[in-house]
Amino acid sequence: MKRIIVISVAAISVMACLVGCSDDESSKKSSSLSEVSTEKEIVEDSSYQEHEEMTSKEPETEKATEAKTEKSTEPPTEKNIEPKTEKPTEPPTEKITQPESTETLSQKNAVKSAKSYINYSGFSHDSLVSQLEYEKYSHEDAVYAADNCGADWNNEALESAKSYIDYSGFSYSGLVSQLEYEKFTHEQAVYGAENCGADWNSEAAETAQSYMSYTSMSREELIEQLLYEGYTQAQAEYGAQAVGY
Repeated sequence: MKRIIVISVAAISVMACLVGCSDDESSKKSSSLSEVSTEKEIVEDSSYQEHEEMTSKEPETEKATEAKTEKSTEPPTEKNIEPKTEKPTEPPTEKITQPESTETLSQKNAVKSAKSYINYSGFSHDSLVSQLEYEKYSHEDAVYAADNCGADWNNEALESAKSYIDYSGFSYSGLVSQLEYEKFTHEQAVYGAENCGADWNSEAAETAQSYMSYTSMSREELIEQLLYEGYTQAQAEYGAQAVGY
């Protein structure tokens, strides 16, 4: 009797095990089915969305195609291109503005005096300054006037050179020294001596005559004096011959 009970208990436990296993398998199957159904739903949703997007894009494409077709059928309109006319370039007009004078009354008067002096005789820059200072202008005003009187100092040297050879006989080197004594620069003095038109032989004869007019000299003494005055040997001999030696 006991053995039969034991067998029945074992049979119950086997049945319970079978039932539990079948339940587990059924639950697994149900879960797998639910997962499959979920994936199917996702796939269906995605395919539905793609279908919606395609259907929404299709009318736009058709519209764009229709618009392109209509645009291409329109006849091209010709543009009337007018030739460009070049405007004459006018030179810019410069506005001339007169600078305001900043000269003082004393400077104006000094300039007037300087101009009157150089119109009367030949003056170097420094000799003109000295002359204006002698007229009681200040040194600054005298320098300003000499700088602004419009003098050409080479021409002033030439004018002085001409006045000297008209007054007395001068050798070339003696005339250059005299102009430098008048405060012309060496270059200005050379310019005056070279362009004054002097005949240096005639100048030697004039100098010899002036010596013989107030004193008696031998030929040799006269020639030595003319050499001292800066004449060349040939010019000195010419001067002596001109007075009778």
